[in-house]
Amino acid sequence: MRTFLIVAQIVLAFAIIITVLVQPGKMDGFMNSISGTNETFFAKNKSKTKEAFLVKLTVLFSVLFAITLIIFNLKIFK
Repeated sequence: MRTFLIVAQIVLAFAIIITVLVQPGKMDGFMNSISGTNETFFAKNKSKTKEAFLVKLTVLFSVLFAITLIIFNLKIFK
């Protein structure tokens, strides 16, 4: 069980890192408004849906990481 928790923490840590790095920066919209790039209604909704999904996925991975960390530190499994 201890080995499973360690592997789960490593996998979840990499998943958190990847989901955070895939998320677009907050300055993208600002830079597009300066450069004059026009986006359609559908492109804006698509990106917002993708952004919302990535945020939810990051929160899910973070909660799972915290739960595995708490279980690992309870020292029930030695």
